[in-house]
Amino acid sequence: MSGTYLGMPSFPEAARKSTKDTQLRANLRHATHTIRTKRATAISELTDWPHLREAGAAVKDHTLAHLDHYLLQLETAVTTAGGTVHWATDADDANRITTDIIHTTGQTEVVKVKSMATQEIGLNEALAANGITAYETDLAELIVQLDNDRPSHILVPAIHKNRHQIRDIFTTQMAAWGRPAPHHLTDTPTDLAEAARLHLREKFLTTKTAISGANFMIAETGTLVILESEGNGRMCLTLPDTLISIVGIEKLIPTWQDLEIYLQTLPRSSTAERMNPYTTTWTGTTPGDGPRNFHLILLDNGRTNTLADTLGRQALRCIRCSACLNVCPVYERAGGHAYGSPYPGPIGAILTPQLRGTTTPIDTTLPYASTLCGACYDVCPVAINIPDILIHLRERITQGGTTTRDGATVRIKPARGHAAERAALRTAAWTFSHPAAFAFAQRAATGTRRLHPRRLPGRTARAWTATRDLPTVPARTFRDWWREHSRTRQEQTKGEQR
Repeated sequence: MSGTYLGMPSFPEAARKSTKDTQLRANLRHATHTIRTKRATAISELTDWPHLREAGAAVKDHTLAHLDHYLLQLETAVTTAGGTVHWATDADDANRITTDIIHTTGQTEVVKVKSMATQEIGLNEALAANGITAYETDLAELIVQLDNDRPSHILVPAIHKNRHQIRDIFTTQMAAWGRPAPHHLTDTPTDLAEAARLHLREKFLTTKTAISGANFMIAETGTLVILESEGNGRMCLTLPDTLISIVGIEKLIPTWQDLEIYLQTLPRSSTAERMNPYTTTWTGTTPGDGPRNFHLILLDNGRTNTLADTLGRQALRCIRCSACLNVCPVYERAGGHAYGSPYPGPIGAILTPQLRGTTTPIDTTLPYASTLCGACYDVCPVAINIPDILIHLRERITQGGTTTRDGATVRIKPARGHAAERAALRTAAWTFSHPAAFAFAQRAATGTRRLHPRRLPGRTARAWTATRDLPTVPARTFRDWWREHSRTRQEQTKGEQR
């Protein structure tokens, strides 16, 4: 994954800082609650929603099981339609291919459609290092770019900013790009949208190269599909001479008929709309209509490694709707930046460690960024069992083992600080399996209850009680109570009989 996110602190460390930002928490709470309420209404209108959910998961699972076949079918279809297909094994590979294509056009500026894949590989930074300026055209992405910030939400990248903050960003930063914001710009949504429209219109009309991702790729025809709400995507996809699309290999579906499922589930799960405002499809090139040159870069970047994990591969079903973020209590309080990845929230907690590998502090802590409440699984339109994968990744991190990285088997070192935990659990397992030892431990605990601390000592153990007290041990065990209670009942029964 992109070097943009390397060196990020662990999730607890990052969250400790972000949760103290009261404005951030207020922004997130308002936005996520609004979206989730509207989504619930939109979903309730479909009586066959559970069946659509199952169908969406089944299509994705089938495609992933036959990914080699469908990727080759896609390549043939795109090439036949006049496009060029490139295969990128990692971020560096994709950035190099993209830069080379742009250099052949002689251009030094590109316009971009909102794309998670390009954030993942750090494309904007790579282009800048090669003298190429990329202009984000999605409103929220534009806000983030003008503020030299990072996205914090899959659907609404600037969800952590309110309209007052956005007005200030436009007022201070737009002039640096050659077109100042309108004089006396207000913070009403209409004025902010108009300021962005004026700012971008010249770029749409003059820039000759565009970059996009895709929501779906249809193998049988080589068609790419983008769903968006503002129309900026369509401007990028139709006006320039050269279009470069960088798409993760998991975005593939076999047929046009399969697309029908996701055109129902994605808008409702993301923007709570019955139908997406702008759905754009394109297949290769068409003389006299749209870009004259089309390049498709198929991105691996850890996806085949994820595919090798029979449980974790569910994460590759994701259609980037962000429904899981909007119901997650952890995301709502910590915000997207704490995840140290373009993929925040519950889906990021399982996808990022699989794409990047559990070798850095942020990646080894992401699977713990969850209460395991299961709300994310309940709302996922392709039924990704996120809690199961979180537990699976936690096991991998604590126990070590091996994983596959770039075709090689890599040893995963057990996470630091878990040796004492494992020893304690092994001791508990032995004690629970020996009744006499368990009874002795209970009596010892009750007999020494006045000496028990409220917090555990030691660096590792202290983390368990950093935000909660240890439970108070009762004055007597249940066994003792039951023995005394039974004796009393027997005596009462004998007395009644006499």
